Amino acid sequence: MQEEMQKFQQRVGQITAEGDAGAGMVRVRVNGRMEMLGCTLSDEAMRLNDREMLEDLIKAATNQAMDKVRALLKEETGKMATGVGLDLPPGLNLPGLG
Repeated sequence: MQEEMQKFQQRVGQITAEGDAGAGMVRVRVNGRMEMLGCTLSDEAMRLNDREMLEDLIKAATNQAMDKVRALLKEETGKMATGVGLDLPPGLNLPGLG
């Protein structure tokens, strides 16, 4: 089981997801450790000249990417649990994953 946990920890850093907002004006990439890997702003976003809107778009894209990463982590956790023979009940909410 400890070996499976170590493998899982390695996979967590490799899991990535992307979120976008404003029809792609802002794109954010996040990894399984909930670290932002990148933030891309389109030329159109830069021309907005609206700081508040840009902040909202960055927040929305980041939240979307984090939601996607949480779903991927939940899936990976389920695979790991199955791999070590654990029978987790449906709907189990693990801390940080749901």
